[in-house]
Amino acid sequence: MGTYLDHAATTPLRPSVVALMTQSLLTQGNASSVHSFGQRARQVVEQAREDIAASLTADRNEVIFTSGGTEADNLAIQGLYSSRNRGDEFKRPIVISAATEHHAVLEPIEWLVANRGAQVHLLQTDINGHISLTELEQFLAQNAAEVALISLMWVNNETGVIQDIPAISRLAERFDVPVHSDAVAALGHMPVDFAASGLAAMSITGHKIGGPVGQGALLVSRKTKLDPIFHGGGHERGMRPGTLDPAGSSALALAVKSAVADLPAEVGAWLELNRRVVEGVASAVPEAILVAGELEVVSERVPNIVDFIFPGCSGDSLLFLLDACGVAVSNGSACTAGVTSASHVLLAMGYSQRDASSCVRVSLGHTSTESDIDAFLQYLPEAYERAKAAGFTS
Repeated sequence: MGTYLDHAATTPLRPSVVALMTQSLLTQGNASSVHSFGQRARQVVEQAREDIAASLTADRNEVIFTSGGTEADNLAIQGLYSSRNRGDEFKRPIVISAATEHHAVLEPIEWLVANRGAQVHLLQTDINGHISLTELEQFLAQNAAEVALISLMWVNNETGVIQDIPAISRLAERFDVPVHSDAVAALGHMPVDFAASGLAAMSITGHKIGGPVGQGALLVSRKTKLDPIFHGGGHERGMRPGTLDPAGSSALALAVKSAVADLPAEVGAWLELNRRVVEGVASAVPEAILVAGELEVVSERVPNIVDFIFPGCSGDSLLFLLDACGVAVSNGSACTAGVTSASHVLLAMGYSQRDASSCVRVSLGHTSTESDIDAFLQYLPEAYERAKAAGFTS
């Protein structure tokens, strides 16, 4: 079966989710139909909405179903930008973000720049990946009237670094600027409270927490208005048209409920595995660098993501050599897998091109065990020596 340590890319389905989804796939009827079959399907969808809202401290009407985190990010960023500039001839062209964001955030912003007259302001990050609230406050004090929105991820999917989203939201509220956060890497790995966060919108997805691929949601506060980016129906408060999916919605809801309920126990398990990884790598490869290693695990870094720089070798080479031994890790986001390049996240944090090309991420999930870590540490030293011997291709 091999050793799977790439849960931040996707994690196995929970058995309970598989069972529920298998049963729910037999649900007949379009949830928008008025007959009894349709109404039963609607009940399944609405119960899922209720369950997600309860798990994340939101109102049921704030849960908008999507196909995943990427669609949710696009809907939030493009929808907020359009709504904030409606009839104003782009009087609020500025979108604030950071260069450490996932491409599902950066590319929609780039599209707005190319096609909708947007201007992007990327906040600087320190070597640990944290933005400066002082810099943000100073920028907003001078430019708030022209800012459409702020989009910053709650947890970085490559490094596990946590941004202080509630503090960012409180600051932005003073200037009447809505904040969106991609919480895909946060949900199930740290406490996530939508109401307390102060966010205007928050993206989540199922396949990072034991739910199915293709199921996600955008939580949109009741006081927030955003324009749809797709058209063809009045579903989901008019924000996201399309036939509702009872089976997928219920599977997502169960994954969210389970991930939130299991979080205290999972954090304890991940902390021990995290310690085992960090100490084992330090012993096996003393020159390895733990990214954001100064930050406290749990309060400043989620415990399920550990990102290392292995100096003198290509991260791709190390990944492939470990894979040949049956150990699956990654260089960062799975969305850029197969593209040989330095991590844009580490570059933005101030690491060199070489170091940003030498990273390997170990990520844990609900099926991770000590034997997984032991297998990784068993094969790492030889794989690293071979990767160093191979050197860089450019």
